[in-house]
Amino acid sequence: MVSFTHDGAGTPESHWRTWEHDRSAGDLQVEALFDGRLPARFLLLAAHPDDETLGAGGLLARLARDGVRCDVIVLTDGEGSHPDSPTHTPARLAEVRREEVLNAVQVLAPAARVSFEGLPDGGVADDAVAAVLRRELAVGEDTRTLVAAPWRGDGHPDHDAAGRAAAEVCTERDIPLLEYPIWLWHWGSVEEQEEELDGILLLPLGAEEHTRKESALATHVSQTQPLSDAPGDEVLLTPDVLEHFSRNVEAFFVTEGRSTFERLHRDHADPWEVAERFYEQRKRALTLAGLPRRRFCRTLEIGCSVGALTRELAAISDNLLALDTSETAVRRTNEALIMDDAASARLATVPRDWPREDGPFDLVVLSETGYFLSADQLDDVVRLILGSLDEDGVLVLCHWRHPIDGWELDGDAVHERVRRQSGLATLALHTEEDFLLEVLVPAPAVSVARREGLL
Repeated sequence: MVSFTHDGAGTPESHWRTWEHDRSAGDLQVEALFDGRLPARFLLLAAHPDDETLGAGGLLARLARDGVRCDVIVLTDGEGSHPDSPTHTPARLAEVRREEVLNAVQVLAPAARVSFEGLPDGGVADDAVAAVLRRELAVGEDTRTLVAAPWRGDGHPDHDAAGRAAAEVCTERDIPLLEYPIWLWHWGSVEEQEEELDGILLLPLGAEEHTRKESALATHVSQTQPLSDAPGDEVLLTPDVLEHFSRNVEAFFVTEGRSTFERLHRDHADPWEVAERFYEQRKRALTLAGLPRRRFCRTLEIGCSVGALTRELAAISDNLLALDTSETAVRRTNEALIMDDAASARLATVPRDWPREDGPFDLVVLSETGYFLSADQLDDVVRLILGSLDEDGVLVLCHWRHPIDGWELDGDAVHERVRRQSGLATLALHTEEDFLLEVLVPAPAVSVARREGLL
């Protein structure tokens, strides 16, 4: 257990600013935790009033702005913050701090629901927090819920208990968990916490998010200013402590839940029946027939599912790499490719895990995958494809044209957006009621007949 006092000499913020500048880990991408979508619900646990603002105020403001349902659960009333106060009883402090957190959340996320659990300040128990979280998750569908809680290693017993309980319940439910440190910045250091810090991701805050966070923090007057001039009423969050939360980023330890696609592949041997349906067999045959060359040197397939198309692409490729966000899908694809030493599947989420070192590719296949990305993510993927595509490379798109419930894009929108963002020319386009198949190449598009000297 870490031992520290809030008013003791702590680690200066300049120490952490250097670490923030030098660190190599990537930024937090919330959409990547939900297969390219925002969560439907954000459940923010605060051990005490003000934790919600200090640790995740910017994230709360962003998700609320983007239309995500936000619920803030305050586990204690923070009545123990000034145990020797001559002017405020614990009951009075509880009243004050409840009002402060309501005001703070009004600044950050006006439509958010705030609930108070009334657990004892300084005596939060793991099982009590777990019961609260299970109760909250029982309300509605939890498959697209994001939970944030204090970091289980933060050094304050209430924070640690909240983090441990959240980790237990989120692991049970396959729900992504973000743990935010608060006191780590005060007692820790880069050198002593090097191993833990390797697993932390930063969320850059926009100007509005940063401003809202600062305004919300100012509402916690009982913590940021002395209660009075009397001994026992000293300020709890000193200027040195507050400086840690003036950053333009927030930090989270991330535990990812199983993706939607992992659940699908885990529960169904062939979720889309691609092996047996004639529709799928015909579509694969048309995809291969639309390629402008017999063979390719290096092929990248983005989203392989159980590997039905992957096997056929491997047969015309000297080397093939397939990517998927589902561990089960990757395993099944590798089983299907077991006789081909030059083809393999890898667990990856694009654009985050783009295989830069494996290119360049002369064939990239984005089949039935583009609409599982947000518009911004798709734009990023297009830029990455252009940076990895050989000068004579081929990009193949194939997508279902009917509604895709719960996702931002549909098949037609994917093709139009890729065409516009890439600047590639359409070599072949096959349009049916059910799907679009498009072959894109660097301009000018030269037909197969012209390439073979027939014209």
